[in-house]
Amino acid sequence: MPAIRRLPETLVNRIAAGEVVERPSSALKELVENAIDAGAMRIAISLGEGGLAKVEVTDDGCGMSPDEMSLALERHATSKLPDEAIEQVSTLGFRGEALPSIASVARLTLESRTRDAEQGWKRVIDHGVMSAEGPAALPPGTRVRVEQLFAKVPARRKFLRTPRSEYAACLDVVRRLALARPDIGFSLEHDGRRILAVQGGEGPTARAAQIVARELDENGVDIQLERGPMQLTGVAGLPTYNRGVADHQYLFVNGRPVKDRLLTGAVRGAYADMLARDRHAVLALFLDLPPEEVDVNVHPAKTEVRFRDAAAVRGFIVSGLRQALSTGDRRSAQEPAAEAMSRWQTEPIVSELSPAEPSPAMRSIFAGRDWSHPSAGVREAGQAWRAQDAGVTDEPLAAPAGRAEEAQDIPDEAANYPLGVARGQVANTYIVAEAADGLVIVDQHAAHERLVLERLRAAGAEEAVAGSQALLIPEVVELDEPACDRLEEQAEHFGRLGLTIERFGPGAMLVRAMPSAIKGGDPHKLLQDLADDIAQHGESLLLGEKLDHVLATMACHGSVRAGRTLSVSEMNALLREMERTPRSGQCNHGRPTWVKLSMADVEKLFGRH
Repeated sequence: MPAIRRLPETLVNRIAAGEVVERPSSALKELVENAIDAGAMRIAISLGEGGLAKVEVTDDGCGMSPDEMSLALERHATSKLPDEAIEQVSTLGFRGEALPSIASVARLTLESRTRDAEQGWKRVIDHGVMSAEGPAALPPGTRVRVEQLFAKVPARRKFLRTPRSEYAACLDVVRRLALARPDIGFSLEHDGRRILAVQGGEGPTARAAQIVARELDENGVDIQLERGPMQLTGVAGLPTYNRGVADHQYLFVNGRPVKDRLLTGAVRGAYADMLARDRHAVLALFLDLPPEEVDVNVHPAKTEVRFRDAAAVRGFIVSGLRQALSTGDRRSAQEPAAEAMSRWQTEPIVSELSPAEPSPAMRSIFAGRDWSHPSAGVREAGQAWRAQDAGVTDEPLAAPAGRAEEAQDIPDEAANYPLGVARGQVANTYIVAEAADGLVIVDQHAAHERLVLERLRAAGAEEAVAGSQALLIPEVVELDEPACDRLEEQAEHFGRLGLTIERFGPGAMLVRAMPSAIKGGDPHKLLQDLADDIAQHGESLLLGEKLDHVLATMACHGSVRAGRTLSVSEMNALLREMERTPRSGQCNHGRPTWVKLSMADVEKLFGRH
């Protein structure tokens, strides 16, 4: 047995660096967090080859003296914990591991100057060994440059990805930190090309529109909620404005970017009946609560947190998001698809065709017209009309695919109708309405499907669907012990949804009753799926989603079908109910129920602007 010995300091730092510095984006995150904690108002970031060649962060913070720089390069030396109350930490960094860990696996150049110093100071650490130090010329603040990352640790270097992949990870880090602090200006350059530049002093909503997506400003709802000591702010995208992956969900706890399964599960639960299962919401949420209610010291990377009262936090986020969406999601993602808009094409002018005597069908439209002097407007008619004018066919014009009734007088209160007044029906499927600010097209089946679902809920159909059907012979489902533990903790919640289970030994669960709506399902597969869902999200949402699917199916079969002819009064009644019903901007599958074409866009189609 070899003798026990103390490891060299350089080796200890390299081992610690494995937890803190996994790739260039990890080093970048630590350096930018240090700049934020130093009180910087402007942070400039420069990358080379996705961070593989260079990561440089320059800030205008408080700076460090030469002695402080020397101490900052030692492990577990920090200015961010003035006492031992680690549960009260309010800064992004506090472990004192980042700089020495980075310096042990790369060439690190640290330059800093305090505001009262005449000049700055520089220290260069090459893979754990100080190679140079001396005066440096720089304005007040700090500049840190990391080069040759893992150059002397080939076992780690070979696991790094391509420069493109590493750059994408670095960009995601900068976006999250820029979202966390809208009061700070950020700039990012990659291989000499400016990628990102945002000014400080913005609000969270404006910063989110710049960083996440510009469309979020028009297709999102602001969130400002409080419950006791907890506060939830930010912007949440409408359900119809969604993505195929969850990489546009930005979550922050006390200003710290986190990737926490409880929070992502809460977001999924809030959007449960408004999005398809393979679609994800777009949002930026900021949760603030007392520091002693959350543990940020779970992992050196500090991206995971633990809450003292996880159920209260989850309930607050779910109810807060649903409350915000219920006031704003009568709207839909307004912008029509660019591909669809491009199909609106005007017929090209063919001046060489000479006008001819119109057919009888066209003559009835222009009765009393002197056709011996045709106007330019007739010469510019569409190809189909020119064929009629030229006498190519004597067949009457094809019947229109739409149906219109005699226009009614617009009521005085029409200005208060966001969805306007119905003017007709196209293909017996789409309602065309005229609003004060544009043209509204409504998918009658999708819209009525949402209205029926909300009526079912209001009538207590959820309780009926979640009713319990006792099994004649209880089923024993064998699972591994951790899965049984997870299911046992959620047994009371499942009972409210009609699933009655109890523990049956260390590695089995006994199913006594199934929800009435899915009584024919397989208990073994259901419990396995529920256990996996709890393991992934912290709390199971799967059973509720299954019951929501039953309700949605009932709503689908009980709603107005596409192809049904509606009268104008029925169309208007549908529009008015949509305006009163929460979440009517999207159907039960997350698709929009209506879109609007502004009058400005309509005028552009006809060349008026």
